[in-house]
Amino acid sequence: MKKHLFSLFFLAMAQMAFASDPGFMAPKDSIIIEFGHSGKIVLIVDNKEDFEKLKAMDVNQIIEELELELDEETGELTVVEIRHKDGNKEIISVLENGEETRVSVGRLKVIVDESGNTPHVKVETIPKEKEDPDFRTYCTLDLGINNYFEDGAIPGGGAVYGVKGWGSWNVGLNWLASQKLNKGRYWDFGLGVHWYNFKFSNQGYQAINGDYGVEFINRTDVYGFKSKISASYLTVLTLLRWDFGKMNDNGRNGLRVAVGPYAGYRLGGRSKFVYREQEDSGRRKVKEPIGINLNNFRYGLRGEVGFKSITFFATYDFNTLIQQGRGPSLHPVAFGLVF
Repeated sequence: MKKHLFSLFFLAMAQMAFASDPGFMAPKDSIIIEFGHSGKIVLIVDNKEDFEKLKAMDVNQIIEELELELDEETGELTVVEIRHKDGNKEIISVLENGEETRVSVGRLKVIVDESGNTPHVKVETIPKEKEDPDFRTYCTLDLGINNYFEDGAIPGGGAVYGVKGWGSWNVGLNWLASQKLNKGRYWDFGLGVHWYNFKFSNQGYQAINGDYGVEFINRTDVYGFKSKISASYLTVLTLLRWDFGKMNDNGRNGLRVAVGPYAGYRLGGRSKFVYREQEDSGRRKVKEPIGINLNNFRYGLRGEVGFKSITFFATYDFNTLIQQGRGPSLHPVAFGLVF
């Protein structure tokens, strides 16, 4: 059987050399057969006629006389390396595992199973990796939670406008274009629509438009159980992205990081207060537009960290949610997952 396998190697080399054009005259390429620690047989193919003569030679006998040995750890033996002038090369290798022998020639894999009375041969083609395009467009979905900083710290539950994590959702829809700069490095830019929700821990306080800005009043006259401020923004953003998996030829099996600025224009803003007049009565809600007291523009910095199919994002607004002098100085922050 090995005699047939080695014959298959040689025929595969002929196929790779002349598959593109039947009348192709091969350039002076070298076929290198390595053996031992430093031994090599170099076959120079100058033209098609010489190649026909080379096929008539007893290559099996040459291989046997080299007394090549399998790698003790992997069982894999590189039999032939075809190296082209442009730097590309093709490897023909064998992996023997008991009664099964696998022959790999470029993207072609031949599996020979001799476990039965009749050997079975199976031919497979290794899928070609998708090429990394120089330019592409894509869409993403942000899903996370919001909070904000006041004087460098997150307001605690004691503050009337302290935020509860669960329910303070951050949702964003992004359309992005990506320009490849070089291997594993990209410049992304695009548009997004983002919704901010800040759900108060103190459910009995309602945010309203007061004479001097946003006021937080304690509704002791009713049973409040949900109170929040929400705002939406049309956002432009740009990111510089590094994909270390692609830099190291590991595909998605590598760390990805991205960082860049963003700026947004406010589309809307309101407060919402849900309550019951009595403990056992029906729910009622009050919505009040408070956009007049919110900043019309936002700008900040976005960062992303990913591995395989998981990507995390975080954003920080350099300006405040509420206009200066119209309420507390709150810098929104968000973090979550990118889908």
